[in-house]
Amino acid sequence: MALQPWPASATELAQMRRFNQKLGWMPRFKIRNRVTPRVLQTLLRISQKIKKGPAAETRLIRQDGIQVPVRILRPNGPPKGVVLDIHGGGWVIGNAQMDDDLNLGMVRACDVIVVSVDYRLAVDTPVQGLMQDCLAAARWLLGEPEFAGLPVIVVGESAGGHLATATLLALKQWPALLQRISGALLYYGVYDLTGSPSVRAAGPDTLLLDGPGMVDALRLLTPGLSDEQRRQPPLSPLFGEVEGMPPALMFVGELDPLLDDTRLLAERWPLAEAHLLPESAHGFIHFPVAMADAVLAYSRQWISGCLTGEQSSR
Repeated sequence: MALQPWPASATELAQMRRFNQKLGWMPRFKIRNRVTPRVLQTLLRISQKIKKGPAAETRLIRQDGIQVPVRILRPNGPPKGVVLDIHGGGWVIGNAQMDDDLNLGMVRACDVIVVSVDYRLAVDTPVQGLMQDCLAAARWLLGEPEFAGLPVIVVGESAGGHLATATLLALKQWPALLQRISGALLYYGVYDLTGSPSVRAAGPDTLLLDGPGMVDALRLLTPGLSDEQRRQPPLSPLFGEVEGMPPALMFVGELDPLLDDTRLLAERWPLAEAHLLPESAHGFIHFPVAMADAVLAYSRQWISGCLTGEQSSR
């Protein structure tokens, strides 16, 4: 399916443009070494210790010889489903706790349990190791007796969108497990690790991300591989066999250098609803603007529809 322009009012567009002016003054996120991500990760953990988060269960799960920490948030009443959340952060920073605000929104609006994966980071582990962690967490969740009978939604943002889609492709080895997944919610993911056309064309005025350095960053994250090897699925999900995938809801911003990743994947995905956010940069669901609030509200309605079977089936 082609990208559908997101309906935004003149007021919402003006608000986003004002926010983009602030983004223009901020440093761009760059992956050029292993030191800077470690510093950023340390600062993230310090800030999380200062800020009191919600009541959450942390658990170390084991699957196929792999141990992965997960963070679990539960609704007050009986759950209607389970969300497997895979956080973003360019594969090199972030953790399950950083998605608490977004995940609490899903818990409250959709009455779901959210299981967020604390996968290893690519400062010390190849991207393939991160993919193994997410697949292990998915297989554990889909086989966990506590969640038996509950519909499952997979959610991923940015690098998490890549890992979520790679996980779905890997699950084709276990068709019965894949059939249990009712939907995939993907925000501005990275689906071509050689750099999609829009990534390769990104200039120095890119907001939030370092446009000119993105192709080199993808190569740094996958050392020793040729571009042909980087294109192999599930490492580059764009080139995977997507028949039999669950219904997907996708979003990407008009100003995001990763625009073509979502556009090209949506054109191949059998049951995709994909939206193009006007005047929006990478990461827009975190911006304090009305358009982001509307996207999150729509996403939660879509999740609720998946849980009740109202979305299109395979």
